[in-house]
Order: sequence, then structure tokens, then C-alpha cells
Amino acid sequence: MNDLSIAQALPNLRIARFRQEIDAAVASVLGGAHYILGAPVERFEAAFAAHEGREHAVGVGSGTDALALALRALGVGPGDEVVTAALTFAGTAQAILHCGARPLFADVDPHTWCITAETVEAVLTPSTRAILPVHLFGFPADMAALCAFAAHRGLAVVSDCAQAHGARIGPRPLGSFGDAAAYSFYPTKNLGCVGDGGAVLVDDPVLAGRLRALREYGFSHGTRISREAGFNSRLDTLQAAILSALLPHLDAGNRERRAIAGRYRAALAGLNGLRLQDEHPGGVSHQFAVAVPNRGELAMRLADEGIRTAIHYHPGLHRHPAFADPKAVPLPVSDRLSASLLSLPIQPEVAGAEVERIASAVREAYVR
Repeated sequence: MNDLSIAQALPNLRIARFRQEIDAAVASVLGGAHYILGAPVERFEAAFAAHEGREHAVGVGSGTDALALALRALGVGPGDEVVTAALTFAGTAQAILHCGARPLFADVDPHTWCITAETVEAVLTPSTRAILPVHLFGFPADMAALCAFAAHRGLAVVSDCAQAHGARIGPRPLGSFGDAAAYSFYPTKNLGCVGDGGAVLVDDPVLAGRLRALREYGFSHGTRISREAGFNSRLDTLQAAILSALLPHLDAGNRERRAIAGRYRAALAGLNGLRLQDEHPGGVSHQFAVAVPNRGELAMRLADEGIRTAIHYHPGLHRHPAFADPKAVPLPVSDRLSASLLSLPIQPEVAGAEVERIASAVREAYVR
């Protein structure tokens, strides 16, 4: 099964699990007065901001829009550069292009699979305006070091939390770090709706007001007068109501994912040449990927056992035509991981009762 088919199939199980609450949320919108923005969106924005440790949340149309609007609101534009990871989904770098800026790709740490202050420093230029760390597979990057580095260099920090809903660094929610945090609510996310959706989280009320203007045609507050070039990117009211129904289950779902990841780690320990992302006590295990030298063969053997896997992300973004840069620095760790990562089932509704069987199939296939 390809990635798209998996993306279409997995959310149905989550919807079925919480169908009663979701049906009630949908009915409340259909029987209400607002289908665009309105009280359901505002309620979700307030609840999600509080959950992630921010003062304000601004619901938008997608995770990609969340990144682009956050960068735009912080002043990133044509001629600027933004440092990010190549080992991520294309939407991360597309958001930079949508601002008229250019993505600069930093390599990732071989243990955390995230960019670091050191790898960012290696690619900085005088045109660099912002850093966009990606918390790959729900593993928090070292935000304290990245934010300190950015402050020293006068750079903005927009955190790509699309895979890290509810993650934490020590006592702090991950989304509370940086100038802004951007989230996606794509159906397969740890907190996913039944379509596209996203949000930008900030503390500055002025920045929040600019984001609300940018998401709706650049309108000034309370008017239909465009003060600047804006977007039509509003979190759908129906999706906001569904997300409000699912948000109370997020932390429990993340605990389930961490438990499944722990069972995988124990069952796969000792396989020579198989590498895992480091553990993080505040991670949320959006995906569980193994780095193996024989990815294609392993995927086929698991498919023979009825086990669906996926590849995230190949090739790295620095090898996509849209982001090609002849002056880019080599990214050996990103290239090595891109060629070897295979994601095993981690969704509680899919993997919960199957972890030992899946791990056993991996061990058997791996040692052949």
C-alpha cells in the first residue's frame, strides 16, 4: 500500500474510535450559525493554545499555510533565506518559497535526526533571516540551544511542530519555544481532523493580530478593507469543532504511542546495523522509523506478512528540483537516513495489538 492509501485508511480507525463525540461536534456546527470562523474556531484556538503553552492560536487552512503565514508575519520576504531541514515533508520548504524567500538546508544530527545550532551555523549567510527546525517524527529538536543561537544572531525561530502535537521539553510544551510554532492537523497527525487544517501559536498579541489579518485577505480588524496582500486560509469551522472533540484525547493517545515505541525498542534491540532515533522523554512518536541498509528488501518481506510500511522522506528536499541549489553544502547524514529509513506501524488503532508480531517479522526478515 502506498503512502497516500495509508493516509486515507488510518484516520478512519481513529474516527470510528471517537465517532460519538465527532458526530456531536459535527451536528453542533450544522445546527449553528457559523460555517466560516465563528465561536467553534475561537473555542478550539483558545483550548489548543493553552494545551501547547501559548497565549494565542490562529487557525489556518493547512500546516503549510501555518508555516508560510508565520514567516510572513515575522517579516520574512523576497531576498531572505530560512534555514531548515532537508529530511522532512516538502511543505516545510514550500512555505519558505511562498514567502519569496529561499530555503537553506542544514544537515541533521545522526542521533536525533533534527537540525542543531552547529549544523545551522555551517550554512548561515548574511541573508539568513530565520531558522525553521523540524521536530521529525515527534522528536523535539534542542530548542533551548537553537533559540539561544538565534537570539545571538538576530534570527527569528519558527518551529515546525506538524509531527509533534503535545510534545514537551522538560516541563515546557514544545510549542512554547521560539517566536512562533506551526502545526498541521492533516488526518494522520497525532491530532488530526477529517481534512486539511493548521494553526500558528504565538505569545505576542500584535503578531497574533497580524496573523489573523494575513489569513483573511489582509483585512484590518473588524473590516473588509485589505491593508496588505493576504491569503484565504481559515481553519474550517467544522474541522475546528472536530479538533475540539479530539483534543482531550491527545495526551492519552501520545502515551499510547510512546508505549508502542518502547515495545518496539525492546523487541528490536541487538539487531546489528539497525539504527533508531534516540529516545526523548517528551517525544510523541508520530512515526516509528528504523534505519536499515536493506530497506527495499525489508519492506517487501514485511508486505508478504501483511504489514504495511512507509518511507519518510526520500529523497531529501535538497534533491527536489523545486529546491535545488548548486551552492548547497553536502548533507551526508540526511542522505544516509533518507536512503535507509522505513516507518513501521505506530498508530495505536493499528499497531497496538500487533507490535510483537511486527517486530518478530522485522527480526526474521532482517537476519535472513
